[in-house]
Amino acid sequence: MTAVVMASDGSYDPVISKLITSLKEAESLSDEKDLGFLQNLLQSKELNALVNVHSKVAKINKDDRIAPLLSASVQILMEVLELLAPRCHISPLCKEVFHLLQTPHLQSILFAHDAIAQKDFYPHLPDIPVEVDEDEETIKIVQLVKSNEPLCAGAQSAEPIVGATIKTDEETGKIIIARIMHGGAADRSGLIHVGDEVIEVNNINVEGKTPSDVLSILQNSEGTITFKLVPSDGKLDQRESKVRVKAYFDYEPENDPYIPCKEAGLGFQRGDILHIVSQDDSYWWQARKEGEKTTRAGLIPSRALQERRILHERTQKEPNGDAKTENDDFDREMIATYEEVAKLYPRPGVFRPIVLIGAPGVGRNELKRRLVARDPEKYKSPVPYTTRPMRPGEVAGREYLFVTREKMEADIAASKFIEHGEYKGHLYGTAADSVKSIVNASCVCVLGPHYQALKSLRTAQLKPYIVHIRPPAFEELKKSRTKARARSTFDENNSRGFTDEEFMEMIKSDERINFHYGHFCDEEIVNDDLSEAFEKLVNFANKCETEPLWAPASWVQ
Repeated sequence: MTAVVMASDGSYDPVISKLITSLKEAESLSDEKDLGFLQNLLQSKELNALVNVHSKVAKINKDDRIAPLLSASVQILMEVLELLAPRCHISPLCKEVFHLLQTPHLQSILFAHDAIAQKDFYPHLPDIPVEVDEDEETIKIVQLVKSNEPLCAGAQSAEPIVGATIKTDEETGKIIIARIMHGGAADRSGLIHVGDEVIEVNNINVEGKTPSDVLSILQNSEGTITFKLVPSDGKLDQRESKVRVKAYFDYEPENDPYIPCKEAGLGFQRGDILHIVSQDDSYWWQARKEGEKTTRAGLIPSRALQERRILHERTQKEPNGDAKTENDDFDREMIATYEEVAKLYPRPGVFRPIVLIGAPGVGRNELKRRLVARDPEKYKSPVPYTTRPMRPGEVAGREYLFVTREKMEADIAASKFIEHGEYKGHLYGTAADSVKSIVNASCVCVLGPHYQALKSLRTAQLKPYIVHIRPPAFEELKKSRTKARARSTFDENNSRGFTDEEFMEMIKSDERINFHYGHFCDEEIVNDDLSEAFEKLVNFANKCETEPLWAPASWVQ
């Protein structure tokens, strides 16, 4: 770490020094109860190792060298940030350390340190060839203990064997290793590689046999399984990728007729975070659910394969049998498969806008009103623009910003509105600058737009936190609105309750929103009880401010 921390003149990075000073000050102020949390951090062996490295660097001459004590300082940094985030609003010292750990040059230093500690800069040289007779082949014998790895018969293209798959080579007819399942027995052994030719299994010659024949041998084997293999010409890199994606669809491998092996598949639901460990196969990726580090990876359809399936399905049907009648260009461009994500850490003083989408009448505007009323200095909604005349009792700039139709049409043409529409001959809309001004004032901007406004709102500049407000089932929806004496929003000129047809239209509209836009939402709330729904919304708003959350990787700089 000497080469990374020490400058050419023998000085040290001021951020590193300030961080160490802050940590030592926290240790000396142990009598303050809000520093107990930092006390525990300071006692961790990882942080003490970092402090020890800094202390050693400070004592030695710049020409001396020391060995790195850690090789995963970036991972430790991320874990410390997750621990500090919920405390930033309580302890100023936590907030200061939280800021220091997020500075780009400090993180770059740690990335460089880890690269040096792990010796990633070394070239990957080919194996030294072994001198053998021309007529002889190099043979390796590998023994694995039979476990509960998936074994299945079926298509000849690939059959799992103790965490690997085999296939028949189309040119030679030989049995070869087609895929190594990350985390499986074959992967853990480090001795079996893609492209290896299988000669024998438990002393049974497999020449001329099919993958199904080899599978039968494995199924009838007990205890240790011995493979005799001819090594492939080159070893493919089995290093796990670090890509995380958010799934935008449900997947059940047992119901997929095209997966090479159902037992090797990984099932997931829309919204799950998946760690993609291998994208070597253009049709079938290997993945784990985030947090399940010790499990064997499973097969999931690749993005290209799933996009092809979705395009085929879209030509066959639409939800509720309805044809598209609205402008869904955004939906056609953004085929919902996977989106690469990363942890987005909260930034003190810069709050993500909270966007509530939902069907008309579901209650999102009332939830927005309650959230703003809870703390008007913190939560604010932009004042919309309109071309209609001002009504008695209205104040310009309070209910609406009143402008001429010519002015508003010009601003719409200039893309200055995140949403706009026409109602009874008058234009209405929300200006993008209104949202940005609230964010820049260190307030939480709360929006309840039409769901198609996500086209303009879901950007790296605004980083919105999107909550889908959903209605319950029909009977519960009717019961809850009748009990609360809710008034219909479908007829602004006549105060009355909702009709059954309006309830059904609300549910139908929600299904459409969920089908086309639900995967973009960070959370969803079923509004069957307004008080409970509001409590959930407040909890989500607090989480957005204090916890690192998954967001599109392009938003994380």
